[in-house]
Amino acid sequence: MKIVKILMSMLLCASLSYAESIADQKKSINNESQETLKMLYKAYPNSESAIKKAYGYATFSNIGVNVIFFSAEGGSGIAVNNKTNKKTYMKMASGGVGIGLGVKDFRAIFIFDNKEVLESFVNSGWEANAQADAAAKSDNKGDSAEGAVTVQPGIKLYKLTKNGLALQATIQGTKYWKDGDLN
Repeated sequence: MKIVKILMSMLLCASLSYAESIADQKKSINNESQETLKMLYKAYPNSESAIKKAYGYATFSNIGVNVIFFSAEGGSGIAVNNKTNKKTYMKMASGGVGIGLGVKDFRAIFIFDNKEVLESFVNSGWEANAQADAAAKSDNKGDSAEGAVTVQPGIKLYKLTKNGLALQATIQGTKYWKDGDLN
């Protein structure tokens, strides 16, 4: 378990923006969110209309590490209420057990159908999951096995690999929470 804690600390530190001000950090997260949406729309053209019609969405930029029996992920992002245009800056961390090896830079995009699921995500943010994936990707070269899944009624999740090399099958616990410094 000590290895997982060390990996989680490294991931959280690596995923934090080194921007000098809160405004710079927010700008960086907003820019990353727009890049993530462009990646999503390119990979899944129908997702653009789904996001526009949705009550809200969230985008996260994440780094994941899997070392034999332990996995850890960390990142930051933003949840957007499409009805009010309110943005909530968030962080995420995940730890798990399973088998695998690799590191990947990936994006997670949540689509929320209604107010209740968006507010629950922003205020509670837990997701527990099992995952199996394979990724070998560098910029536009390579491929990964991914797509959209319904994680609970009213919430759809897309995961897109930006860069990385990983082969893993894990059971993980993930926590998303409000960034106390940026909200």
